[in-house]
Amino acid sequence: MVYHYRPSGVCSREFIIEVDEQGTILNLEIVGGCAGNTKGISKLVVGMKMEEVIQRLKGIPCGLKKTSCPDQLAIALEKIKAQQLP
Repeated sequence: MVYHYRPSGVCSREFIIEVDEQGTILNLEIVGGCAGNTKGISKLVVGMKMEEVIQRLKGIPCGLKKTSCPDQLAIALEKIKAQQLP
């Protein structure tokens, strides 16, 4: 399933996240933001379970901001998980 998420408080404008029925991230495209960092995050999380990504990335700040692209990804994945519950 493919999900679209609009992050807030960061430079990125959209996350396009594809996950399978088992909660594994199949693809992540981050639109906007710091190209090297967002491409790196995308490559690292493909093949990982959503729970592990949430655990590793939730709460990471960016400079003086209280959130970051990794934190926003964790928030997006939490929302996806909530939608998948029966």
